[in-house]
Amino acid sequence: MQLSTTVVEASLGFDGIGWIAWIIIGGIAGWLASKIMGTDAQQGLFLNVAVGVIGGVVGGIILRVLGVSTAGAGWILTLLTALAGACLLLFVVGLVTGRRG
Repeated sequence: MQLSTTVVEASLGFDGIGWIAWIIIGGIAGWLASKIMGTDAQQGLFLNVAVGVIGGVVGGIILRVLGVSTAGAGWILTLLTALAGACLLLFVVGLVTGRRG
């Protein structure tokens, strides 16, 4: 378990932030993204956290592909990355399901 956690943290560049902080930041990012995308009334706390954390992973992967390193960048860049990824995720889900905010 520890090895897989280390591999995920290193590959996404979020090595300076613990998992609990990552979940809290994900929750904030998911909530903000739901407000921006107009889906807040449809989502609860758990879904906001899930969208934010998954958005953080998506955003981290996109930055990694673009050659941008987030290692040691701190919680602000992590929040912005998660927010952008969560907005993208909600946009794609809206396209697939046909729901608009």
